Amino acid sequence: MTQTDYRFNRQIRIPEVRLIDQTGAQIGIVPTLDAMRRAEEAGLDLVEVSPNERPPVCRIMDYGKFKYAQRKKERGTHAKASLLKELRVRPAIDEHDLSYRLDQGRKFLEDGHKVQVVCIFRGRQMAHPEHGYEVMRKVASTLGDISKVESPAKLMGRRMTMLLAHK
Repeated sequence: MTQTDYRFNRQIRIPEVRLIDQTGAQIGIVPTLDAMRRAEEAGLDLVEVSPNERPPVCRIMDYGKFKYAQRKKERGTHAKASLLKELRVRPAIDEHDLSYRLDQGRKFLEDGHKVQVVCIFRGRQMAHPEHGYEVMRKVASTLGDISKVESPAKLMGRRMTMLLAHK
């Protein structure tokens, strides 16, 4: 049900409704006009929250706030998907640079993201792929306490990739 499907105030044309007041207490089945009067006295709206029930369930609430909360709920459902983060390293990376990248990778993993470690070879570095595998092994062992290797290091052209996921 989207936010436009909710009827409120004068749009509710059924003779009786099951009423819930602004505090969340069940009032019971009351005439619709009486429910509208109670909502007006409270300075709020009468909103039909379950139209398929017999009689329909109506609640006394602020319709604007309710619509805002519904939109926020719909928008927030898909936002927290696990993302893929990338760490770029080189076969001849300095120890300090590698430790900095590992700290970044640790933060990504703790946030629940997957981390793709990419080692890029340039020029004559391709003659020694074992240096790249060594860097990948260091990354995997250092982050091994909070991650597992989802796909091991593989060399594809000038790029070596490895995928880590949070344990």
